[in-house]
Amino acid sequence: MIISLIAALAKNRVIGKNNDLPWRLPDDMKYFMETTKGHCVIMGRKNYDSLPHKFRPLANRTNIVVTRQQNFEAKGCIVVHSMEDALKAAQQHNEKEVFVMGGAEIYAQALKVANRLYLTEIDAEIDGDTFFPAVNYNDYKEISRIKHHADEKHRYAFDFVVYERK
Repeated sequence: MIISLIAALAKNRVIGKNNDLPWRLPDDMKYFMETTKGHCVIMGRKNYDSLPHKFRPLANRTNIVVTRQQNFEAKGCIVVHSMEDALKAAQQHNEKEVFVMGGAEIYAQALKVANRLYLTEIDAEIDGDTFFPAVNYNDYKEISRIKHHADEKHRYAFDFVVYERK
């Protein structure tokens, strides 16, 4: 099973502020939805809590929520208590590629075993309080990059980049 991380991050590795995204990039949201559709997605409880109620669980995906809270319930989701259990749950669903979608603590745990990174690299330093873990890019090979310029719907330019572990 391929273990992939999918995230949008600013040049300073910011991925969030006040448990929300500090930008509005509709084409990135579309990219996320299309890339993860039909797959298992793994998220932390705080990330799950940040999803608007109308989008819980994320449609057309098997939602796996990792939490330390023993009695936590998330309707329509698989709730587990470790990254290891989340990956086992994805394997039990015969997943070929699982997507880890954050937040910061979950990314840090999964980065150690990640085969692939789907990163939306935003061409800006953005104020935030949540950061993507530092990546040793010497361990990865860039396999694709698609540029997206700033426009009337996108305040920042960004690139969709896929990295694969060497």
